[in-house]
Order: sequence, then C-alpha cells, then structure tokens
Amino acid sequence: MVEGAGRGRGRLTTAAFTTARDAAESAGGMMVRVPMPSPLPVKDGVGPTRLRVPTCGPWATIAEYVVARFDHLNAGDLHRRFDAGEIVGTDGRPIGRGTALGAHRFVWYYRELPVEDPVPFHLEILHVDDDLVVIDKPHFLPTTPGGRYLRESALVRLRTRLDNPDLTPIHRLDRATAGLVMFSARPATRGAYQSLFEQRRVVKVYEAVSTQPPGWDPDAPVLAERAVPVVYRNHIASRRGEFRVVVDDSREPNAETVIEVRGGGVSPSGRAVLHTILRPHTGRMHQLRVHLAALGAGILGDRLYPDLLPEAPDDHALPLQLLARELEFTDPLSGMPRRFVTRRTLSEAPA
Repeated sequence: MVEGAGRGRGRLTTAAFTTARDAAESAGGMMVRVPMPSPLPVKDGVGPTRLRVPTCGPWATIAEYVVARFDHLNAGDLHRRFDAGEIVGTDGRPIGRGTALGAHRFVWYYRELPVEDPVPFHLEILHVDDDLVVIDKPHFLPTTPGGRYLRESALVRLRTRLDNPDLTPIHRLDRATAGLVMFSARPATRGAYQSLFEQRRVVKVYEAVSTQPPGWDPDAPVLAERAVPVVYRNHIASRRGEFRVVVDDSREPNAETVIEVRGGGVSPSGRAVLHTILRPHTGRMHQLRVHLAALGAGILGDRLYPDLLPEAPDDHALPLQLLARELEFTDPLSGMPRRFVTRRTLSEAPA
C-alpha cells in the first residue's frame, strides 16, 4: 500500500493498510512476543506486514473490506495490488479481488512509501556475534519501520548491511532518542535474550540534559522539593493512536526511575542546563521524559513533554537530549557478564 504520515490520530490512519504495533516504544521498552510465521520473506531488509481481517460483516470480499477501511487511499491502487498478487494469505497464496470475506483471518503484504525522507545520520555497530548485535543509534532514526519511515530505520539498515534477514530488535528506543539498541541475530537464541528484558535482568543507564529548574542550587540539589538522588514513581498508561502517555496518580505505580544529578552549568549554546543520569527500573513508554518533566526538569528538545508543541520538521541542531548510555547483563548463553557503553555524547551537555 502507498502510505503517508501525519501526527496524532492521522498518523495511524495514514499509515495505511498496516497493523498498529503492540510493542512498547520507549526508552528501553520491551518487545517480547511470539510472532506469527510469515508466508513472505524479508525483502531488501523490509519484512512483510500483517493485517487482521474480519470473518463477517457487510463486505462481500476481503478487497471490499480493505477499500472501505482505508477509504483515504485510492481504491484503484488497492485493487491493483490485489490483481497483481501482492496480497497473500497465511498459506502464501495470492488473494484475488474476488476472494470472499471469511476465507482468511490475516493477509500479508509489503508496505510501500511514495517518498521517504533520508535520515542524514549513521548508526554504528558496536558488537556482532552469532547471536547478538549491539548498535549505537543516532537521533532521528527509528528503531523499526513505522509511519513515514521504512528503509530509513535501524532495523532495515542493519539487515541490509549485515545481510541478515533474521535480525530483530530485542527492545527499542524512540526515534528521537540516541544510544544503545540490542538485536537478536538468529531465532534459535532470541528468546533467551528477550527474557532478560522481560525479567528485568538488564541494567540500563541513560543520561539527559534538561533546562535548569528555577532556583537550582548545586550545593543543595532538589528536584520538585525532593532531595537528589530521586526515586520517582507513578502510573503511566499508553493509549493506542496517541503520541503522549497518560499519568494516573490514582493507580498503583508501574514506572520507576532513579534520577541522579551529574552536574549543571552552561551548555555549548549558552543555555543553563542540568545534566542527569537516569536508571529506569521499568520500561514504560516515554517513562524518562515524563518523569523528568514531572520534576520540573523537562528534557531539552522534547516536543511532547511537559507540553505538546506544534508539529514541525526535525531540528537537527537540537535533538532530544536523551541518550541510552549503558546496557549491562549476564549473557544467558555463556553466563559471562557483558557491558556495552555508547560512544555518543549529548550536544547540550555542560562542560
């Protein structure tokens, strides 16, 4: 399908003919799931997309349902893809325009994008072995395809570069966040590494640069009347189709971050800033951004928290000042300790 992109609700609707992803997109968010086997292979680094189709309804055919659901797309283009055999069922056989509704619960296809803006930054590979790949992701590059990005994603770039279609992220970072991301290199050992995140056996360290809170005193460091270091907890919930998470103070906390102050001062651009070290004990969507904003130290370059700013082109001069700095764990295969550290720095960190 030909896809566009927007913001808010429009982003979901114009990410046409795709399924919304259930995995958490966060700083350290887990992506632990058992995927349905795909009848289509990875092609040029891009995996196929799956769409669930209803088994009953007012549509006579699967094609009618698709055209009705994605009525913002050109019906002729959709029919062309059916006629060309580009839409297949779980058995890998093409689904024709006349295939009856109910014949398949899922259909598969390759996404199409008319124009994809290049991300002018490179990822760095820090580690490669038979089972694990660790990269240093730049700001602005999404971990996985989504929205207006397909080939301009860390996953597709890495699959192409290493010629390994089995590469799969074990966790992922927001597009705006830079730093360490781990990928599984082969299905046979993927579950062992996924379980590290599922069971919270990975020590994650981030750093951030924030606007210095009013009245900041380095001799008596306090954030929102809490002595530093701060252990901050709250309840964070994400809603399908929305960019920002919701904080519900009436519910039991499900997100926890230890926040330490590394220092303060003046950034290279002349801003009064605060440099923090963040140790998340959970991996909720946008957790670190929300927690610092709640403490009056919103991260520089954050267009979502504490306030939602109008949509604008990426500002390469001021990326989100959040960096996934360290990952440390005991390797589930060898039993040996492993520690990876980013080679990147935050551009607004004080000297």
